[in-house]
Amino acid sequence: MEQERQGGIRCAIFHKARNWDIPPVKPFSTFAFLCTAAAFATLAGCQQAAAPSPEETASEAAGPDARPGIAASDGRLVLPVVAGRPAAIYFSVRNDGAAAATLAGVHVAGAGKAEMHKTEGGTMSPVDSVEIAPGTTIDFAPGGYHVMGFDLSDSLKTGETTELTLTFSDGDKVSMPLRIEKMGDDMRGHDDHGMEGMAH
Repeated sequence: MEQERQGGIRCAIFHKARNWDIPPVKPFSTFAFLCTAAAFATLAGCQQAAAPSPEETASEAAGPDARPGIAASDGRLVLPVVAGRPAAIYFSVRNDGAAAATLAGVHVAGAGKAEMHKTEGGTMSPVDSVEIAPGTTIDFAPGGYHVMGFDLSDSLKTGETTELTLTFSDGDKVSMPLRIEKMGDDMRGHDDHGMEGMAH
């Protein structure tokens, strides 16, 4: 009798549970599935597009400092003995390209202004541009072409480096480091008389 009574109770509970208002579960629609899949595919595509190729990364890293065929080397900046006077910047630039390149401007980090000059016949004068023929090297050196840096920053210290940027007539640029020296470190050929006369 006890087993029959417990069995009847279980049947009554099961019957009552079936009569509860349980909301039906809606099946996951095909449309919703397709929308979700499309969203994931779009996200993956965006992530792939955002990752540049190694070639693109190298090109962007080079940026404006990547003029084909142009190489600059042996850069140095010579600080003046007397504060307030300009510095002299010397370097070499070579054109291995197929066409002539015209150097149209210079910028020296740490100098308020930089100008290209040429010493000729004992006279130094500014020049607006310098043409570099294919297969040739132009030396910016004492007694010839050189760059003068004015309004020098106190951050320019002997033994450290700064940066020279060359700008060409087509807008391309080439940057290079300059070793900072003081006048007297190497007196061979330094254009001392010219620097003293350029107290702009």
